[in-house]
Amino acid sequence: MFHGTTIVAVLKDGRCALAGDGQVTLGGNTIMKHHAVKVRRIYQGKILAGFAGSVADSITLFEKYEQQLEKYQGNLRRAAVELAKDWRTDRVLRRLEALLVVGDTAGLLVISGNGEIIEPDDGVTAIGSGGPYALAAARSLHRFTGMEAGDIARSAILIAAEICVYTNDKVVLEIL
Repeated sequence: MFHGTTIVAVLKDGRCALAGDGQVTLGGNTIMKHHAVKVRRIYQGKILAGFAGSVADSITLFEKYEQQLEKYQGNLRRAAVELAKDWRTDRVLRRLEALLVVGDTAGLLVISGNGEIIEPDDGVTAIGSGGPYALAAARSLHRFTGMEAGDIARSAILIAAEICVYTNDKVVLEIL
């Protein structure tokens, strides 16, 4: 199974930034790719999404989430609720192993296959093997500096890359 991802999302001053590292690890000890893209713009470029977990599963979930966004005219929360319902109840979808972070300029959500939809209290969230390191770095930068959302997200990934062997410093950053 492919794993070893760090995704961080920051909401600050009306801006939403989502950053991911580029490393793909196979079997826990072999780096297979350095420049993977795990974050993207969806729904007419108005929503940012990032994933941690199986690549094929994550792409499937991106597609399902985007279908819900189309159905609910870009409503981030409503689309997340409908995706979580489908993910929990559909025989095929419930076997998918991934986490999604989605956001727009008004909010951030983490969506899991267990039906959880988590909105961070402080406008900062992170997932993946390097997620706890990136989250700690991003929260500190968010609270105690005047940095912008994109700079915080990029810096958090770079800090996590110094600590987590499953995270590299090849950052992909998207900002709304």
